[in-house]
Amino acid sequence: MPGFHPSSHAATQPDHPAVVLADSGEVLSYRQLDEGSNRFAQLLRARGLKPGDRIGVMMRNGVEFPQVYWGATRCGVFVTLLSTHLKPTEAAYILNDSGSRLLVLSAALGETPRALAAGRAELIPQVEQVYYAGAERIEGALSLTDALSILPATPVSDEISGFHMIYSSGTTGRPKGIVLPFTPGPIDEFNVLEGVMPAYREADPLVTLNVGPLYHGAPLSTMVVTHRLGGTFVTQSKFDAEGVLRAVQDWRVNIAQFVPTMFVRMLALPDAVRLSYDLSSLTLVMHAAAPCPVEIKRRMIDWLGPILFEYYGSTEGVGATAITAEEWLRKPGSVGRSSLGPIHICDDDGRELPPNEAGTIWFEAQPGRGVNYLNDAEKTRGATHPRHANWYAVGDIGKLDADGYLFLTDRKDFMIISGGVNIYPQAIEDCLIVHPKVLDAAVIGVANPEFGEEVKAIIQPKLWADTGPELEAELRVWCEGRISKVTCPRTYEFVEELPRIPSGKLAKHELRKLYGNPVAVI
Repeated sequence: MPGFHPSSHAATQPDHPAVVLADSGEVLSYRQLDEGSNRFAQLLRARGLKPGDRIGVMMRNGVEFPQVYWGATRCGVFVTLLSTHLKPTEAAYILNDSGSRLLVLSAALGETPRALAAGRAELIPQVEQVYYAGAERIEGALSLTDALSILPATPVSDEISGFHMIYSSGTTGRPKGIVLPFTPGPIDEFNVLEGVMPAYREADPLVTLNVGPLYHGAPLSTMVVTHRLGGTFVTQSKFDAEGVLRAVQDWRVNIAQFVPTMFVRMLALPDAVRLSYDLSSLTLVMHAAAPCPVEIKRRMIDWLGPILFEYYGSTEGVGATAITAEEWLRKPGSVGRSSLGPIHICDDDGRELPPNEAGTIWFEAQPGRGVNYLNDAEKTRGATHPRHANWYAVGDIGKLDADGYLFLTDRKDFMIISGGVNIYPQAIEDCLIVHPKVLDAAVIGVANPEFGEEVKAIIQPKLWADTGPELEAELRVWCEGRISKVTCPRTYEFVEELPRIPSGKLAKHELRKLYGNPVAVI
């Protein structure tokens, strides 16, 4: 029986597509994936990297990414995954904090890769060598293609599994390196941290789609599990709503995963376009990463049928929930019941709250699991319950109903306090996002001399021509008819694009910088 690794599938189905980059048409076979990953493992050994060492990867989605990832993880090296939207100093902080010894970059990402390569000695002195993937050169970096071309496409003699490390998105401050309890072992064995749903094993043939950035946990997991099982993984270099529908149709995708902002953009397509594609191959559509507005999810179920499956968790991996479409229709707005670890809702003093009262979400972790932030004992302690050493929180607020279904309220860091009233932006954003003229919406607290903070809405309209006093008046009436008066935005701002990180989360720290930090009531 073949093992669960791309190398095993390269031996049994060498020409089977392992990766499809749908927007460019590039296809990587299992033979090419195996040979490329072997060469990259050989390069790491030639550079003196040993099992347990770390490299940095700042690459766009493409056929090079899986070769680098599987090459590192088949020789025991850990991959530090960097967001493709980081500024040079932000990327340098992560590379230095993680102790990465080698760096692989994509030139297409713009200025940051070039700045890192040119300023390596000053910005990232621990990084011994920088490579660029693809044909576009980066001054100060070596061509990865050239480096690999002279190396053998055979396995290194001491293969052992490595893993990856993801830094938190930094939506509320400096990112944290999340250390997961990974134990190296044979490369062809699933590890518990990768996870695999029964639907993946049941699909025949397995064709998955996730067009999120591969440096993020969910898209990476989709790719890894698909390759473990010998399926075809379909992605894009950058999300395109109609392109996704075309890819599902052309490649007969059966399992897909999205974030709610992708749902919004697909639903915004003209009906004549959206309904022209054959999506009948889909058997499971998953979504996570950010709360999904109730009306948006209802529209998706009306369109695709009851094949939506939602889960909630965190990169820290200490707890999770799950909910089917049938359950969600009975409990609209819920993210489900626990699928990993009991849930506790507590007040600010750590006291457990009764059903239907909102508070901090704590997951009771299983033995051997916990929150561990690299080089930051204080943040690790802050994620641990004051009276229960195995309860962990990552800053989300929510409530449990009497049946144990979890409803997310918001991030604790995003809460607005206006005149002593706690206001959660998520509910306001959910109200605004379903207005027919709104493509995206963010709500933040800004300084108010009388109330401490006031609610500000930042709107990305579907058509810039709609921007102006008339749209603002429409939105005020819209909100007043749907949410309480105290939560209605006091001011509105219109922008051409909101700063969302590709995982779907709003980069609210950027908005706070732009519109000013709240001031304390004196």
